[in-house]
Amino acid sequence: MNRRRPTLLAALTLTATAALTLSACGSDDGAAKDSDKIAGADTGSATSAAPSPSETGTADRPKISFPSDAKNVFEYEKTGNATKDAALADSTLSVNSVDEAIFEGSTDTKALGFYNAESALSESITYASGYIKKNHTWVGETRYFDYKVSLSGDLEAYVTYCSDESKSFIKDKKTGKVKDTPTTADSYVLYHAKLAKNTEGVWQTTDIASTRGSKECQP
Repeated sequence: MNRRRPTLLAALTLTATAALTLSACGSDDGAAKDSDKIAGADTGSATSAAPSPSETGTADRPKISFPSDAKNVFEYEKTGNATKDAALADSTLSVNSVDEAIFEGSTDTKALGFYNAESALSESITYASGYIKKNHTWVGETRYFDYKVSLSGDLEAYVTYCSDESKSFIKDKKTGKVKDTPTTADSYVLYHAKLAKNTEGVWQTTDIASTRGSKECQP
């Protein structure tokens, strides 16, 4: 497999799935679904890997930067619901914040604790630390797609999405060697994320679960 993200609570997967099923059946206002990246595109087309924080309304949002040889691409269409669109945008920034910690070689970045909280934050720190301790980073492009979002009240959201890691690879910082792994079913991952809106208006990811090799995400 190529890389990546933490696997968290199985219970979250069930909760998120139930919430999204209800949404798809007409609860809420009906929007556009183990392990291991900028604000979403208006039309679902590919975006650059250096996100602009302009979508969500807090003046002090930390800037996230990526090296030139790594990129996350988020493909989704805006729902037309301002709350859902804000949650979607912040969910992508949560992903980017974890990768930035890997690139920086430190979990003490501003963005990591800004876009993640509770168990998602602790698991993300553990995940990024695994890369840092091994002196690893990653290069290439990871594509995120098939987004679905539902709301539970005004302060809680569930987002599911897929990732395609077939074009991203682990790199040894010391030797510069890139591990050229083949594309398999494990290159595709299904994520269920739970987000909560904090007092600053930021939709923080509080829990995230993933299923590597999910058939839902495979081409």
